[in-house]
Amino acid sequence: MHHRKDLVASKPVVTLQPTPHLVLRTDSGSRRFPLAGGNCWTIGRSEDNNFVLSDRWISRNHAMLQAMETGEFYLIDLGSRNGSFVNGRRVSIPVTLQNGDRLTFGQTELEFYCPIHHLTDPSIGIDSKEFTATATLHIRRLISVLVVDIRDFTVLTRQLDEKLLSEVIGTWFRRAGDIIREYGSWVDKYIGDAVMAVWTHGAQGVSRDEMLRIFQAVGALHTMTSNLYNQYPLPFPLRIGAGINTGYAMVGNTGSGDRPDYTALGDTVNAAFRLESSTKQIGLDIALGESTYEHLSTLVADAQFFEQYTVHLKGYDVPTLTHACSFADLDTFLQLKVGSNS
Repeated sequence: MHHRKDLVASKPVVTLQPTPHLVLRTDSGSRRFPLAGGNCWTIGRSEDNNFVLSDRWISRNHAMLQAMETGEFYLIDLGSRNGSFVNGRRVSIPVTLQNGDRLTFGQTELEFYCPIHHLTDPSIGIDSKEFTATATLHIRRLISVLVVDIRDFTVLTRQLDEKLLSEVIGTWFRRAGDIIREYGSWVDKYIGDAVMAVWTHGAQGVSRDEMLRIFQAVGALHTMTSNLYNQYPLPFPLRIGAGINTGYAMVGNTGSGDRPDYTALGDTVNAAFRLESSTKQIGLDIALGESTYEHLSTLVADAQFFEQYTVHLKGYDVPTLTHACSFADLDTFLQLKVGSNS
């Protein structure tokens, strides 16, 4: 649920805690707006944004700030007409913010501050109530990790002007986040031209519906990416590759209230990135970790759409078994399994 904060009309917010915040400097003085109570804040002219800026040069849904468990903040341009800028440089892909960065949207400039002790030293100015709400708790959970990467992104950056590139990539990231949330996950990381999403499984293990939702999400991401070619004057259709891995990992929760902010750490996560890269080795679109395939084949009959391959993953001493397929195979698989509800 969004809680709107009007950056123009609101009164200054006074807080003693070292909370990450934005500062808007005006002729009447400085105003401070805490980044608290969630892990994602949208910026734009529309009333449904967390931060509403009454600047006609700003798009209705202009940009988004997202906080990660590590304390890092990303700025993501949402395909705005006039762009988002960090220290005068236009943002095309998600950018990690640094303390003191200047953020420019339209003709409005904000300053970003993230105190060095945020989420790391609870003894500095944080009362016990706030610390309890934001303390990190790591537990061992069975998870599935999805990593999706835009293919030939470097080629695309050389062939598109900066404004169009920002709009296309911002649109892709925004829609990718919507799709991932629709199918029961959240975006855990933005890494250049890729996103990482995590599904956590219960004590009973991986259910059939959970596994199918992951593959539905991948199919929807593929369709969304392909359709961008019909929306924008691109030199070639955009493609993605995907790696999916299932296993145990340390999962942290640093959220508060009804807005938990999870992240996952460990080999299960690392292998998902390597599996995504392996799709380029074998010339296919989706690569599954061995555990993911075992869960899939146990839960869903006719998983033969995924062929077995042996790949050499970077950082791993021994060859790794993977099962991979094309998006055409995935579409057929989903039509059989989801369409028939069998």
